[in-house]
Formats: sequence, C-alpha cells, structure tokens
Amino acid sequence: MYDDDYEDDLLDEYPDEADWDDSDSWEEVPCPACGAMIAEDAVRCPICGEYITSHNSVWQGKPLWWIVLGVLGITAIVVALAGM
Repeated sequence: MYDDDYEDDLLDEYPDEADWDDSDSWEEVPCPACGAMIAEDAVRCPICGEYITSHNSVWQGKPLWWIVLGVLGITAIVVALAGM
C-alpha cells in the first residue's frame, strides 16, 4: 500500500540548499535590552525574551515647520467638523 512516488513527490516539494536565494538573508541588529545580535525584523529577542519595540513616531526627524503645519491642519479639521 506504500507508494514509492509519494516519497519522490515529498522530496521535490522542498528546495535543496543550492536552490536557496541569498536575498532572503536578513540584517542583524543589537537587542536594545541585552545587546545580543538579532534579526532586524524580530518581534522578540530569542536570548533575553524582551519584546523589541520601535520608538519611532510620525514627528521624529521632521523639521519644525512641518510639525507646525501638521498641527495647524489637524486643528483646522477639528474646528471645521465642530462647526457642522
């Protein structure tokens, strides 16, 4: 009842190491908690178990005039909606 073709089909399903694409590799960055090198897109450090959070905000790195313009735009929308 064992089909020899079934085993061949299973082996064809998975690529060999030679078929792997090197573009799938990732950059490593230090864990902010323990300093161990981890994948840059890791959610949790496999060494210390701490969750990796991004402290980037929408306003970070923007010039002051851009932030003022954004706040004025949000204020204008709130005032317009309140007047309805």
